[in-house]
Amino acid sequence: MNKPLWQQIIAPFIEPYARYHHANILHAIRIGVAVVTALLINRITQLPHGEWTAMTVFVILGLLQYQGAIYAKAKERVLGTILGIIIGLVLLWLSHGLGGYLWLYYLLIGLISGMIGYFAIRQLGYMGMLTGLTMCMIISSTSSIGEDGMFRALNVLIGTLVAVAATLILPLKSTLMWRFLLANNLDACAEIYTKVATPLNLRDKIVLSKEDEARGHLISSPYQPMTTEPPRLQSLNSGPLFNSSMMMNLENELETEQLAAIAEEVILKLKKINKRLLASRPHLAPTARESGIDQQTLESIQRTHRNIIGTIDLLMTSAYQLASKQIDSENRELLLHYQHELTQAMGHMAAVLRSPSDEVFRPITRIQVSAYPSTQALSFEWQGYFWLTQNLQSQLQSLSDLLQQTKPKWFAASGLRYQRREQRRINAQGGESDIDV
Repeated sequence: MNKPLWQQIIAPFIEPYARYHHANILHAIRIGVAVVTALLINRITQLPHGEWTAMTVFVILGLLQYQGAIYAKAKERVLGTILGIIIGLVLLWLSHGLGGYLWLYYLLIGLISGMIGYFAIRQLGYMGMLTGLTMCMIISSTSSIGEDGMFRALNVLIGTLVAVAATLILPLKSTLMWRFLLANNLDACAEIYTKVATPLNLRDKIVLSKEDEARGHLISSPYQPMTTEPPRLQSLNSGPLFNSSMMMNLENELETEQLAAIAEEVILKLKKINKRLLASRPHLAPTARESGIDQQTLESIQRTHRNIIGTIDLLMTSAYQLASKQIDSENRELLLHYQHELTQAMGHMAAVLRSPSDEVFRPITRIQVSAYPSTQALSFEWQGYFWLTQNLQSQLQSLSDLLQQTKPKWFAASGLRYQRREQRRINAQGGESDIDV
């Protein structure tokens, strides 16, 4: 059921999932409101060099959307500005005491500037650059006490406060975005993995009955019942010349068409998966700041995330190559059980990542290939496929363990307001939302 228009309009402002659907628009609104607020403050206070307030808003918010990155930049800007004020005022005080030794004053400025530049490259980064910039604004002022530089620095601090306040009104958390992107990719990987069975089992889905060979009728296997025949088969069945050879050619044609359609669909899904994988990369550092999770741990999660995608791609490629190779019923059943459990595991992990409830990641599967000696008698190609499946199982378990270990931190960093609102929405609507980025 579609929501009324007014609910669709206000949804991005009150529902976390809807907010991330429209993150770019909300970011634009936030910048516009923050800049207007900065200009109004300038008009009311009439502080000299008030243009620096609005400029600071753009510097902080212009290229950053999410709270973790914005707060980090705002913190560096405030600390750099304050440190620059202190250094600048100290240098101005020294300039009065040096008297005729003005060359010593400029030598000191050069040494301090070099030190700031050195540490800016190695550790301080943006904060170091702001320290040097603020220092130069103060010592370059024509006023004896650096009034122009002081007013510029004051307006920078005001602009920083305005930018931070704007992010509190319309918050966009990197932790939530990271969760949603990873959850979406796990769901998409599960969808692709379910299609692996199609090329492997296609020859079992459509078989020719010996009793009906003369008539050319198709029967279906338990995997996929067929209630009606395709139009081409109906027209051919009505003719007297339809024989088993024609039937086999038509079966192969249908098989090729179905495999081609599946391959095209998988390629499109993989493109979206890779797009989300790349989109999650910029959220790692802000998520680490928001949640307190070690950056190296988040990198391990990202690496495992990427490996799962690669393994599923290899499984799909192998499945097409194994479509014509026979496998006994016992190992085929094992393979189908494996596929079912791993698909369910990916779906469960995605649901826990999206859920506002404090749920637990469960073990991936109880199946162990080592418990099935029959796999040792398979051909080299089939053993390779089982090895890839075991590799996927190991990767999913590693990802599940990492997410469970870090869950208290990324769950808390998502915000209590988000958890409560989303839980109320799920209880009211009886379902989960999704974000397709």
